Amino acid sequence: MKYLFALLTGLVFGTGIAISGMMDPAKVLNFFDIAGTWDLSLMFVMGGALVVTFIGYRLVWRRTQPLFEQRFQVPTSPLIDSRLIGGSALFGIGWGIAGFCPGAAIPALGTGRWEVALFLISVTGGFFIRRWVSPTPKQATT
Repeated sequence: MKYLFALLTGLVFGTGIAISGMMDPAKVLNFFDIAGTWDLSLMFVMGGALVVTFIGYRLVWRRTQPLFEQRFQVPTSPLIDSRLIGGSALFGIGWGIAGFCPGAAIPALGTGRWEVALFLISVTGGFFIRRWVSPTPKQATT
């Protein structure tokens, strides 16, 4: 049941990405092109996502535990360190250059564009390189 809900969630997300046009990297790149072909549609997509997330969190936090796990898995550290800032900056730079974020690129694989596959291969390679360069310390389980 857990995997069925994960699949359904992914399908809803992918459908939303497709309907909103965010599988097209030009939509994202035009959002960043303030002096040229500025396109505000990304802001509306993000605003809609924030509204849904706001409501969703209000409903989920009323529960004592998630549907398919023993406990909620949320960050416990409020620390903003160089790894967090560097990773966020790298994500933003990559998003601005490629016009894709991983969430939009996965459903965009269905378009058959080689650029999408190259982007996702590069992201996956980046995950492995980061683990090799700077392994994450094991978290204590509670």
